Amino acid sequence: MRPFLPLTSRRPRPAAHVLRPRRVPAALAVLALPLGLVVAAGTPATSAVNGVAAAPILGTWEVQSLNGTGNNPYGSSVGSSGTNYLRIAPSRYVDGKSQMTTTPNGRYVSNRVFNDVNINVFSERGVSQWGNVWGQFIDHTIGLRQEGGTQADIPFNRTDTMESFTNDLGVVPFTRTVAAPGTGVSNPRQQVNTVSSYVDAWAVYGGTDARLDWMREGTVDGNPANNNAKLLLSGGYLPRRTSRGNASTAPTMQVDGRLLANPGNAVVAGDVRANENMALTATQTLFAREHNRIVSLLPASMSQEDKFQIARAVVIAEQQYITYNEFLPAMGVSLPSYQGYDPGIDPSVANEFATVGYRAHSQIHGEMEFHTNAGRYSQATLDALEAQGVEVTVTGADVALAVPLNVAFFNPDLLTQIQLGPVLKGIGGESEYRNDETIDNQLRSVLFQVPVPGNPGCLDGPTLPQCFRGVVDLGAVDLQRGRDHGIPTYNQLRNAYGLPSKTSFTAITGETTEAFPSDPLLTPGNEINDLNSLDVVQLFDINGNPTTVAADNATRVVRRTTLAARLKAIYGSVNNVDAFTGMLAEKHVTGSELGELQLAIWRDQFGAARDGDRFYYQNDPLQSFLRQQYGIDSRKTLSQIIALNTDIPQADLPANVFLLPANPALAAARSAAPPASASTARRHPVGPTSSVTATTPRTRLRDLS
Repeated sequence: MRPFLPLTSRRPRPAAHVLRPRRVPAALAVLALPLGLVVAAGTPATSAVNGVAAAPILGTWEVQSLNGTGNNPYGSSVGSSGTNYLRIAPSRYVDGKSQMTTTPNGRYVSNRVFNDVNINVFSERGVSQWGNVWGQFIDHTIGLRQEGGTQADIPFNRTDTMESFTNDLGVVPFTRTVAAPGTGVSNPRQQVNTVSSYVDAWAVYGGTDARLDWMREGTVDGNPANNNAKLLLSGGYLPRRTSRGNASTAPTMQVDGRLLANPGNAVVAGDVRANENMALTATQTLFAREHNRIVSLLPASMSQEDKFQIARAVVIAEQQYITYNEFLPAMGVSLPSYQGYDPGIDPSVANEFATVGYRAHSQIHGEMEFHTNAGRYSQATLDALEAQGVEVTVTGADVALAVPLNVAFFNPDLLTQIQLGPVLKGIGGESEYRNDETIDNQLRSVLFQVPVPGNPGCLDGPTLPQCFRGVVDLGAVDLQRGRDHGIPTYNQLRNAYGLPSKTSFTAITGETTEAFPSDPLLTPGNEINDLNSLDVVQLFDINGNPTTVAADNATRVVRRTTLAARLKAIYGSVNNVDAFTGMLAEKHVTGSELGELQLAIWRDQFGAARDGDRFYYQNDPLQSFLRQQYGIDSRKTLSQIIALNTDIPQADLPANVFLLPANPALAAARSAAPPASASTARRHPVGPTSSVTATTPRTRLRDLS
């Protein structure tokens, strides 16, 4: 399938630190890759990668493995790629083993709950689009399910009175995640995380020697340790699969859309999803450049391998610093202050986090805008951008580029045409949409298309109506994915995270009624199937003042019917609500972009990923050594890293690219962030908590020889 090119429904464009540790699944030891070594207390890890011990950095410092093995001293595989997602709550399958529930129909729910009716509602904290872009980048660092399971398509009812789109396929395509080996037949189905659970820059470097060997400058022979220190770039951009000649020998990358016609044109990065959209590709490119910049700061006399490993360690630390000091605070997620490494905490990504809690697709714009000097581009480039569906507006010496989301899907050429600096600056120039239950129709109804047989032109990028046969509803897919993974109901998941059950629909949404109004524009007794029920009747800005769509500053909407009323009509009982639907429907916690359940899920996962990572930057003496010895400081903001690696000067960027410039109302909203609290999720410790010191850092091998 490929991105759907024409905009059938474009939105109007305005003129205490220790967490209760996690349970290690019983299957973990069986599923763990045979990599690395189990490390007893006081014994240095060898940081084995693909079974080969890496040489210490500068003969002294332990190398962090590519795939996450060797991080935890109780079990080398804890948090590594190829292990099961953890479960915080018991699984929920119809047969107790594998059969997923299918009601209410995902598209039915989407049309009544996730439909944004093309109204823009923005972040109440003024979070820029870096909120969702960085969120996706980190998602691609810590989680990737195993594709290729059985087909479980979501029926698409053309006669639904709430249906505004056509879909010749008759279904929303959906494929189940592969069941983890040994599960789903006589016991509950589990799923495998195919990447490391640590915030370890997997998206930049990947998790295998073979991929890294191809991505580093030098000969491809299966051994990256004899390559150059820098990552392979082409004119400052990620290499294409054809960059070394034969695309068939290049690392695997996911391709779709335009890339289906020319898969060799896909860029190569550590994570297979790097081509998915332009903002993601830009972020991947930024950190490849940053790696090479750090290499250039190191002494010429240092070995290429030491330079590489130092640069990688710094990039990992930078991404951790940005995540915990900029991204999470911008989203209104506060954690207890860091108290050091705790080996009893399993940082593995929870199924509930990956499948429900970390999905916030409502924040994504259906279109991204970039403003820069028109002199950057030749007329031929501007013409080429327009031919792809980019709206180009030249005003004097300035140019504005409006890029529909579907044009940016799997289109790496777009980044080189617009250039990295303007894209990265532009991501921080607009507020992201409000994190709520509504999803832009570019994602909910017109994300993909299927090429019509016999019409190869559908693969070349023209906006041909005959190409459009099907749609994908990301909201319905998100809902179905939770069911596929056996995620329990909304109230059951709240209980698993230490939260009390909700007893009414208004308690979920914070509204005052769950009854439909008496309204002449609604069909009495059948309001849930009346398209007028979704009408937006009022818009308010952050100060509570009425506003309009054109003002582009709405942070709250009032519809003709309450969300609580529609949820009640769909689910009947609060105890039947899907976890994904209920989570997004929740009233936000004061000072946060998230509701109670989503906030609890984030705190649990990000707290565990920090406190359960032996290589976390605040626990890593290598970082202090690099600051003192070479003046290399990993404590850099994303703004600083953008300025250091593009032609955008620091003066043209905000100090914090995650937040728009604050007015009094935004400043008040940000100052009201919820207090830090430890997770109350139900967990069990990894290993005996008394046998390993809670401050075990990156091992300095020389001290232990």
